Amino acid sequence: MKKIKILALFAFLGFMSCDNYLDINESPNNAKNTDITPDLALAAAQTSSYANVTTSMNFLGNLFMNNWGFDVNSFAVTNPAEFSYSIDNNFYAAIWNTPMRNTANLSNIINTEFPNYENHVAIAKICKAYYFQILVDMYGDIPYSEAHLGVEDITPSYDDAKSVYRDLYVQLDDAINLIDNSPAANAVGAEDAVFGGNMERWKQFANTMKLRLLMRQVDLAEAGTDAETTAYVADKFATLAGSSFLDVDATLNPGYSDTRADTRNPFWNIMYGADNTTVSTFYRQYKASKRNADNLNDNGGDPRRFRLFTPVGGQVVGVLQGDNAVVNGGTAPTTLSSFGPGVLIGASQDAYMFSAAESFLLQSEAVLRGYMPGNDEALFNAAINASCAQLGVTEGGYIGAISSVPGKGWTGTVAQKIEAIMYQKNIALQGTSQALEAFIEYTRTGLIDSVPGSILGATQPNRPRRLLYPTSEYTSNSANVPAQGNVFTTGSFWYAY
Repeated sequence: MKKIKILALFAFLGFMSCDNYLDINESPNNAKNTDITPDLALAAAQTSSYANVTTSMNFLGNLFMNNWGFDVNSFAVTNPAEFSYSIDNNFYAAIWNTPMRNTANLSNIINTEFPNYENHVAIAKICKAYYFQILVDMYGDIPYSEAHLGVEDITPSYDDAKSVYRDLYVQLDDAINLIDNSPAANAVGAEDAVFGGNMERWKQFANTMKLRLLMRQVDLAEAGTDAETTAYVADKFATLAGSSFLDVDATLNPGYSDTRADTRNPFWNIMYGADNTTVSTFYRQYKASKRNADNLNDNGGDPRRFRLFTPVGGQVVGVLQGDNAVVNGGTAPTTLSSFGPGVLIGASQDAYMFSAAESFLLQSEAVLRGYMPGNDEALFNAAINASCAQLGVTEGGYIGAISSVPGKGWTGTVAQKIEAIMYQKNIALQGTSQALEAFIEYTRTGLIDSVPGSILGATQPNRPRRLLYPTSEYTSNSANVPAQGNVFTTGSFWYAY
């Protein structure tokens, strides 16, 4: 088969932001736009930051987690940076640039001078915390307190990563208080592209975000090297006891349709051409990895496997990252599994911000570690059932089949159960949106080095623990960019290994 050169594909990923028809603020240097009422701005603000989660962030997460490989039978892939770890300041720069820019829309709502929009402000605070958590996790120190000031300050200073995390928790508390004390006027309705104005669901989202922030810090808290974090985590868990967490998927859909390319679900839009039938280079490029395929096929077969990937001879068939086609001296199977019908549904499919499966797994780990009361095994099983439901299948005996398999099912030591939580989290979050969150969690628990790398030579002994600040920061804000250290040996403030 004719080989296709794809250097431009990898370059494109570094700049990809997938902005859409709802964008309302194109630059953080524009004057602050607070003269639009929050109800008119909300859907755009929710949507404009999200596309990058399901494209650049999702692609990197799935490649770093060895969930996806490349169709080496059709493409001339040598050793891309995702495999060699030869990253630089342009590597996946959109993971920084798009949230930093587009969350200005959320800040505009938060800073509105129009009265009686407390619920809209609360939603904006929760969504902003969602994106800034990712920025801290992937970069460390970031502009925060001086971000989004427009022309008033086009060179914002950087805030300490831990202090940002602490304030994100405060903002989530503030959001819940705003919801609890919001006037009846200007209630949220259909302009909310996530919950359609169901504010109890937004309180659950905020509580689950608080849980995620705390769980990100528990390994540092338990390492005995940061007494302040140890005390902080214990105190906050005490106040979180009895809270209600997400038990449904938090999905974003502002009215995705196949009308135009910029109205389609952003993940679908990357994978299909304008006719919604012709597959794109991205679709043809990415296939199941052998590691992922083997895991999904084991133990009688994960019920989610043929929703995540297409079957080949009754199995998911994957490629070793870094392998070559047989004709080029490699061992890759001639036919590889592509994305399945649970991943690519249609142009109007929902986008996932926070899945019920992730919520249950966060709760399960918190209970297992003794931070919250509850039934850790029941929460673990609920997560698997929620993940299956999201993909359109039933559990069908899978939980029983893995019940004695350490690292996959609920058995063994606490460490093995944490490994099982992370394994199920990776299965639940791979696909269309949250794979980067799985990578962050594996990094947090120290399990990231258990994920096999490319069979080709890497330039570093392990994957990075975070990313380098992008060139755009050194170009426009060089006086404030802090020394970042070695991203292959040090992570964000919570990194304890």
